[in-house]
Amino acid sequence: MNQDAFTFLSTRLSYPSKAMTGPAPDRAALQPILQAALRVPDHGKLEPWRLIVGYRPALARWADLAEARAREEGSDPERIEKGRGQFDRSHLAVVVIAAPKASDKIPEIEQTLSAGALCAGLVNAASAAGWGAQWLTGWVSHDRPFITRAFDCDAREWVAGIIHIGSKAAPAPDRPRPDLARVVHWA
Repeated sequence: MNQDAFTFLSTRLSYPSKAMTGPAPDRAALQPILQAALRVPDHGKLEPWRLIVGYRPALARWADLAEARAREEGSDPERIEKGRGQFDRSHLAVVVIAAPKASDKIPEIEQTLSAGALCAGLVNAASAAGWGAQWLTGWVSHDRPFITRAFDCDAREWVAGIIHIGSKAAPAPDRPRPDLARVVHWA
């Protein structure tokens, strides 16, 4: 048993992106995190995802695009803030784009699960490297015009997650965890 790895996974917490501060990992510090996360299960080696790394200039652009899109829809101020806020407050975001490939052997659901596993892997790798990390989505992740403009998603692509990574300002709060007796069935 790898006790250190088990202890890390059994005590790991997502760090709230609203509480993150700068600095964020620079390119040299981020590359090993990305490399670790890319060890994700990928049946058929299709690589049914792509990553977009955004630092402050890109984040500012995405915030402006989110606000413009929300205003285009006539959204209320709360929706505008939710859309632009996650980008305004962030120092680094890695956008995981699910990009399913046509395959007779690998069902699209397995490709989707691979994209989700990549998001979880990024949070775990960044956390293991000592950074705060949180996987967010929000309306911006599901709005087709926004993801087309911001992330150049084609019609088959979609946002699996926006992983915010930064420095921790204070210890992360824990949340209630599932009760094994309620969610596990022993067959």
